Amino acid sequence: MDYGQIHYQEVSWLRNDTYTHQTKHNGAFPSPGRVIFRWWKISLRSEHRSAKPGEAKDTHEEFLENSHLQVQIALIFGARVLDYVFNLCEGKFDFLERLSDNLLLSIISYLDLEDIARLSQTSRRFAKLCMSDELWEKIVHSCCDTITPDMRALAKDMGWRQMFFTNKLQLQRQIRKRKQKQGSHRTSHL
Repeated sequence: MDYGQIHYQEVSWLRNDTYTHQTKHNGAFPSPGRVIFRWWKISLRSEHRSAKPGEAKDTHEEFLENSHLQVQIALIFGARVLDYVFNLCEGKFDFLERLSDNLLLSIISYLDLEDIARLSQTSRRFAKLCMSDELWEKIVHSCCDTITPDMRALAKDMGWRQMFFTNKLQLQRQIRKRKQKQGSHRTSHL
């Protein structure tokens, strides 16, 4: 790469959401999915200012046979992205990755604690979800009959996960201390 030039590249993949059968749309079957590789050259040099963006569009089958495009994707985005695109082209989709965080949190909240710990080790996204306050709030709500305003305030301070793993006696002590602090804080303002 020349100094003074920046190459911007992206890869995107299009896929038709067809299930075990293909459906006709306006009398025609949907076109096969495509892998699209785009690049832009941004340069301060005058000879490159008029360079137009480039684009390569391959069907999934063409991409699986196009070793040049595969090498480009691997060099720029790494082997993980290349593997991901390969899996998409071969029809291997990770449907969990497509679910919203809220839906995943609802599902995760029904797992055993050991399974949550294991799930948190599978990806950054799941680690973030498994450690999130939203998940642990759902878990605490499912385990406790009632959540008092004092408990909710304590959870706001210490976090729902910490609150879940703190035993009852410690929680009662911390709620009592919190009330005492609030009481002494109020009397000092009067």
